[in-house]
Amino acid sequence: MKISRVAVWQKTLPLAKPYWLSGGRQKFEALDTTFVRLETDDGLSGWGEGCPWGHTYLPAFGGGIRAAMDILAPTLLGRDPRHIEALNRTMDVALPGHFYAKAPLDMALWDLLGQSAGLPLHAFFGGAEGEAVALNSSIPTGTPEEMAALIEAARAAGYRTHSAKVGGTEPAQDIARIEAIEAARQADEFVTYDVNRAWTPALAVEVMNAVTARGWFEQPCETLDQCTQVRRLTRQPIMLDECLQSFQDHLDAWKAGACEGVKVKPNRVGGLTKAKRVRDFGISVGWRMHIEDVGGTVLADTAALHLALSTPVENRLASWLCHPHLADDPMAGQGARNEGGFAKLPDAPGVGVKPGLDWLGEPAAVYE
Repeated sequence: MKISRVAVWQKTLPLAKPYWLSGGRQKFEALDTTFVRLETDDGLSGWGEGCPWGHTYLPAFGGGIRAAMDILAPTLLGRDPRHIEALNRTMDVALPGHFYAKAPLDMALWDLLGQSAGLPLHAFFGGAEGEAVALNSSIPTGTPEEMAALIEAARAAGYRTHSAKVGGTEPAQDIARIEAIEAARQADEFVTYDVNRAWTPALAVEVMNAVTARGWFEQPCETLDQCTQVRRLTRQPIMLDECLQSFQDHLDAWKAGACEGVKVKPNRVGGLTKAKRVRDFGISVGWRMHIEDVGGTVLADTAALHLALSTPVENRLASWLCHPHLADDPMAGQGARNEGGFAKLPDAPGVGVKPGLDWLGEPAAVYE
């Protein structure tokens, strides 16, 4: 089996509602996603998707993925797609760094491996741990009343875990948001207060020590060093996310004692291959992990949840789905869907999701 063709598409995904995070300093109304299809000489096709959450959230943007394809896609032509580790090394030599640009190609390689073996992806990642993955809601920044109402609506949809976006320059506002959410939180609910690196260390310490919150605080400050400082001066468990781009970043975070858990996002760390390495390291050091992707359609969501489902329950926190936030659902009925706060994974080989060619239209680029 050899890769004979790589096709690339760009699609704009409008959000159903504008989304605010990082204390309201970042607003998102649409996502720029890239699909890739790897075709083989024996007729199989593997699909991948890379969708940064806008261009202000991480050092990543949709146009960067497509520009990198001119360098990366030719290195895969004529190669056996089942040699995933070797092909990742090839891409890393051809283009050091730029992890997010490699993620959709890596996903498509795994999709091909699953199809060639007739197995769903979670079978390669350690096997299913349970029948479904718990899901968490994502609550944008707003007034205390608005955020409490959004959690109530999410509760009605079955969610028992919530990610509430806080952060800003006014500590009293964040204290009020957290206190309102804690007052309305039910006994079996779990809340992560996601700052998206908006606080300075002093602000983080002030807010976190002023509230009684049962849940985690996520990425309180910009850098690992700043978050480590906050970890030493506060009592709540800390989850790290945006400051962890590479395996070395995760190793440094563990050495520093900076957190009790991490977000593992394939698009951010370079694909499912590198995300699995991080996941396995997290298991070995006792971290708890939210395993989900940065953004995209149900294709990206489902691929990440295969990794989540194969993670031991004691290390696995709930996963977020991006596709419910989109205005349109181009792959309706496929992949991981919210069913009362849980998502089951398809039994089909590979990822188990295929975008429609009619919806995609003509490719933006083809390599063969």
